Amino acid sequence: MEDIIEIMESILDDRMVPRNIRSKVEEAIGKVKINNVTTLSEAIYILDDLSNDVNMPEHTRTDIWQIISMIEEEKEKIK
Repeated sequence: MEDIIEIMESILDDRMVPRNIRSKVEEAIGKVKINNVTTLSEAIYILDDLSNDVNMPEHTRTDIWQIISMIEEEKEKIK
């Protein structure tokens, strides 16, 4: 879980990422830290919605997809 949060925090530190996207990533971090199936699903939903934002830099979009995959793996471990 720490790896996921570390990648998400790197997005927060990236000033090339628009503020609204960083805000949603911060919200998703809060959901991931709770670490139950419901909140992980909510984090995935937030990040999936973000991945369609036209203002997102491509390198960030790739990071978001990677994070979603990692969260889905964690969610399967909890089930």
